[in-house]
Amino acid sequence: MRRVVVFLFLFSFVALAQQAANTPDPENANPRASITLPAGTQIPLKLAQGISTKSAKVGDAVYAETVFPITISDKIVIPAGTYVQGRISDIKRPGRVKGRAEFLMHFTTMIYHNGYTVMLPGAVENIPGADQQKVKNEEGTIQQEGSRGKDAETVGKAAGTGAGVGAIAGRDLKGAGIGGAAGAAAGLAYVLLSRGPDVNLPVGTSVQIVLQRPLTLDETRIR
Repeated sequence: MRRVVVFLFLFSFVALAQQAANTPDPENANPRASITLPAGTQIPLKLAQGISTKSAKVGDAVYAETVFPITISDKIVIPAGTYVQGRISDIKRPGRVKGRAEFLMHFTTMIYHNGYTVMLPGAVENIPGADQQKVKNEEGTIQQEGSRGKDAETVGKAAGTGAGVGAIAGRDLKGAGIGGAAGAAAGLAYVLLSRGPDVNLPVGTSVQIVLQRPLTLDETRIR
């Protein structure tokens, strides 16, 4: 009788062990698939608000959205219209004698329309279509072009106006010369007392960022 009980116990134990082995683990039943975008992937954006070095401050938020879908293996992994957020991390106003306006911003977060949020290691690589700004280094610092041509034009106009006034007042070339020198001096003083141009990026400005590190996405969350 004791042998029968022992046999039944062992048979039940083996049956339970087999059942447990054949039962799928709920945590591993549907393992999450991931997709990784390699470092260097370019993502085109457009600004959702304007940015100016005249009013912006370090720490200000920057808002943008993607303008073209990013695909991997014929699958859209970043749809157009995905929200992107960043921060201004450095800013420099233009100087009165020298020094160009510039600022640095980093894009740090990407938000899908379903609320899926990922950290985005993105730096500005280019600002397509911008005539007066350029990206000057690998960090993505945006710099305003200088104003030497406009400064020279300002001095020249002031000198010409002064020469005209001097010629009328003195009615000779000497008066024109004196007036021209005075006008040039006034124009130069105006240039020295004025700041150079600020960086101004209006709403809708195209900004192309590049991934500084690989970006891993949850495939089940981006569908």
